[in-house]
Amino acid sequence: MQLRYLPLALACTLGLNCTGLHAAPASQTGTLPPASAHVVAEELPQARVKATLADYRRWLDELDARHGVAGMATAVVIDDKVVFEHTLGFADASKQTPITPDTVFRLASLSKAFATAVTGVMVDSGKLRWDMKLVDVLPYFKLKDMQSADQATVADILGQRLGLPHNTYDNLLEGDISYQELVRKLDEVDNTCPAGQCYGYQNVAFSMIGDVLFARTGNFFDRLVDQRIFHPLDMETANYGRSGLESSKSWARPHRPGSGHSWIPFEPTETYYRLAPAAGVNASIRDMEKWLIAQMGGRQDVLPTSLLDVLHAPAVATPTELRATPWRRARLSAAQYAMGWRVYTYGGETLIYHAGAVAGYRTMIGFFPKYHAGVVTLWNSTGPMPSGLMPMVFDGLLGLPHVDWAGVESPAPVEAAPVRKKPARKARARHHRR
Repeated sequence: MQLRYLPLALACTLGLNCTGLHAAPASQTGTLPPASAHVVAEELPQARVKATLADYRRWLDELDARHGVAGMATAVVIDDKVVFEHTLGFADASKQTPITPDTVFRLASLSKAFATAVTGVMVDSGKLRWDMKLVDVLPYFKLKDMQSADQATVADILGQRLGLPHNTYDNLLEGDISYQELVRKLDEVDNTCPAGQCYGYQNVAFSMIGDVLFARTGNFFDRLVDQRIFHPLDMETANYGRSGLESSKSWARPHRPGSGHSWIPFEPTETYYRLAPAAGVNASIRDMEKWLIAQMGGRQDVLPTSLLDVLHAPAVATPTELRATPWRRARLSAAQYAMGWRVYTYGGETLIYHAGAVAGYRTMIGFFPKYHAGVVTLWNSTGPMPSGLMPMVFDGLLGLPHVDWAGVESPAPVEAAPVRKKPARKARARHHRR
């Protein structure tokens, strides 16, 4: 187990710039509070931050004691500083290989924000436009409603508003039908609405952005991300695909519960790696700290505020998100999708958020632009307990009433924990360098 802090006096001194949101251009559920990249960020009370981080460490210790995950890495970032970094458990439980801050995890749908970011960089460089029609760049693109297809834009596929049913063809992808075949079958699916008019979460259709970028730049999608995002942000372990994951010096195997409550590693699945823009990225918690800093406006040389404003602008209502989990039902009053990001009103504050899930991996990331504060968590097993921890941290930072969303404070069930040796703890203080 590893932990890293910065002095709180430094960590809690918030800067004057913060990434904001434009007003929602589409109908929405509830009211999103106004925000702007040019308003002065508000400072979180230092004592509240300190107490929240202490609570988070205690909750993570309890999660570890109950063996609620095979392995996990998490970090809290405030004002471009990593104020908390923590790892626990194993990258490979069968070999008792510990998770470290440089252990690479599969990011699943957190990959989508990398696709939208690199597209935005290409838009800024004049290679394409957000309103570019897909039919003008992808000869194969058709929908059952061809009038809608003629109007569909780059922004529509990245904003999950192409007008298709949720998760179109994910089941066929999991049945081993290729991406190339599936995108050419989109015209066999009944549209739920005209393009741009309603929300429908996609993986297959979203991944057409890779074809768009290749057509406009002549460069492969993963190379573009490496050149324009990973390398300039010094994301040293970030890569794409199963081969990238398994060639990493330290990588987290996916795990499933075994007999006797043990964790059993298994081979990573290839399926969603075939959709690189939607689910292809691998990265460590150290990489994701840098990514979180960039998304909160701390790397203007790579992702300027003008671009972040577009990526984070709420555009289409996602009302089912308001009921998806207990913490969402209790805390959210509005939910929309932007570009590769969800935009929530959480306890009255704007939260930019996304989660990911693929066989044996779970991921979560979220930040409050108003306070320039965010959290990212990666883990390599299934189970409900870890996903409740992030909203507990959010509640603490915002000063909301405490709720044990993760169940770490309730009595542990009998034999709830697999028996395993814990990796040694390490603690150190260190500046996070941009």
